[in-house]
Amino acid sequence: MVSDLRALAKYVEPGVRLALPVDYAGVSMAMTRPIMERNTRNLDLVCVPTGGLQVDQLIGAGLVRSVETSAVSLGEAGGAPRFNAAVKDGAIALKDATCPAIHAGLMAAQKGSPFMPMRGLIGSDLLRHRSDWHVIDNPLADGSDPIVLIPAIKPDITIFHAPMADRYGNVWIGRRRELAAMAYASATTLVTVERIVDDSLLANEMSAAGVLPALYVTEIAVAPKGAWPYGLWGEYPTDTAEILRYARAARSAEGFADYMTNAQMEPA
Repeated sequence: MVSDLRALAKYVEPGVRLALPVDYAGVSMAMTRPIMERNTRNLDLVCVPTGGLQVDQLIGAGLVRSVETSAVSLGEAGGAPRFNAAVKDGAIALKDATCPAIHAGLMAAQKGSPFMPMRGLIGSDLLRHRSDWHVIDNPLADGSDPIVLIPAIKPDITIFHAPMADRYGNVWIGRRRELAAMAYASATTLVTVERIVDDSLLANEMSAAGVLPALYVTEIAVAPKGAWPYGLWGEYPTDTAEILRYARAARSAEGFADYMTNAQMEPA
């Protein structure tokens, strides 16, 4: 169960559908470099529900074929430069979504349903750009009652970072239930953690409710400060200065390449 980063990266093969979490929920930045070193291309990213630095770097490296997301940005550092350039150049396919739609698709997958109905999209421009979202009349209503069917989102792989796992393979995710939703919907879940503890996290009443059971975890690797330069709840803050430095460098393809070649890839 406990492995290393390069062993985890071997799961990420060309053409896989890869789910990645929002910047505050535990992004495994430690996995970005090993995936890039394998030069694994044609990745279809699902951002849950938005993307940031990791998504931008994978796009900048030329590894991404499509992105399904409700937004990609670097937060306080502004727009995601390589994502913006790729969309403008038509280098990636963009599946524009909303946060509730992303979560609805994952919920459908974990329940074994082909779709999940939603109302909030009725009247939005998004429906003109998503041919895979279907508007039907509610079959339980007496009259006209349009509703949108969101197809199940079934990632091949989910990757995230968490504070800890135990030696039995259970992972502490706390209140970040979106991480559990991603794991439930995915065929494979790869987790990097700050540390491994000996005692079962499920055996402790104080921690059990915030645990993703080992049943849903494929493999784990220890990566101290593995979310950096993002922060990790209860562990360390975001290094905003480093994200700003990346944002400035990545405004050009040459600056991005220089950053990825020469940048410190872990905190001092």
